Amino acid sequence: MVFKVGLTRDLLKSDGNPSFGHGPMQILADSPNIAYEFLPDNVSEITPDIMASYDGLYVNSPRVSAASVARADCRVRIVARHGVGYDNVDVKALAAKGVITTNTPVAVRRPVAVAALTFIFALAGRLVIKDQLTRQNRWNERTSHMGLGLTTRTIGVLGVGGIGQEFLRMAKPFGWRMLASDPNVDATTIAALGAEKVSAETLLAQSDFVGVFMILNEQTRHFLNAERLALMPPHAYLINMARGPVVDEAALIKVLQSNSIAGAALDVFEQEPVAADNPLLTMDNVLLTPHSLCWTDECFDHIAREGLGCLAAFAKGDRPLSIVKP
Repeated sequence: MVFKVGLTRDLLKSDGNPSFGHGPMQILADSPNIAYEFLPDNVSEITPDIMASYDGLYVNSPRVSAASVARADCRVRIVARHGVGYDNVDVKALAAKGVITTNTPVAVRRPVAVAALTFIFALAGRLVIKDQLTRQNRWNERTSHMGLGLTTRTIGVLGVGGIGQEFLRMAKPFGWRMLASDPNVDATTIAALGAEKVSAETLLAQSDFVGVFMILNEQTRHFLNAERLALMPPHAYLINMARGPVVDEAALIKVLQSNSIAGAALDVFEQEPVAADNPLLTMDNVLLTPHSLCWTDECFDHIAREGLGCLAAFAKGDRPLSIVKP
């Protein structure tokens, strides 16, 4: 029996080639019972018609909701997410219909950790303003924009899952003090990574750089609200590599406008793409990237191999590597 797989079109580049290259596609091509194609249209949400047309889906940005699986003719049995986050997939609604969800937690650990460090190095080194000084012939202003050394600073990590742990491993050699907060990870595990387990409130109050790696769910939505942001010292920076809604963006804008914190580096936002009138776009104490700082050829290749591997395993009757628990 042929197992038909559909891939969302937002995984294609403008030239029509897969954004992750053709190598990972060989995983599907080498599976004798799999037939695959990219969906004919770009969609923001998977429709019941799409769910009735395939046995498995490989999804990047489109939402997969309860409405997607509402009809009795739903044929899809597995939705594989291209990436670790699955907030665009209603995992419980799919599970109720007998549809499993997979993600790619292993592939993204190193790339996201590297991206977070990239942000921190740019903030600490005053990279943007120093680029401007050079281009604008303001060479003699260099001493007014001194960078921050790292060995005397404290880094705080909110969320110590796979990415947070990888970040701590990579950050440890820089010699700074490391704090971590995660109710699901014990102090012994965190200590083995070179960090001290503390409450989120203590971490925010004592850190010079706060890296956010929390999963988005109803418990973490707006976790960094006005009250918690107010705990950060005025010299601190916030780095969000998780999901935009983990931070109350309106509250963050206020503390940035009032210089209550030194700045922020954001790869994610409450609304994506960012609205043209978002005040963050005009702030010079903020670094912004379009939810893609970790995207590299290696990153996308590894994500696709893990994600498409889950589909191939399921089609063969094996258990996929990374099933999301409802």
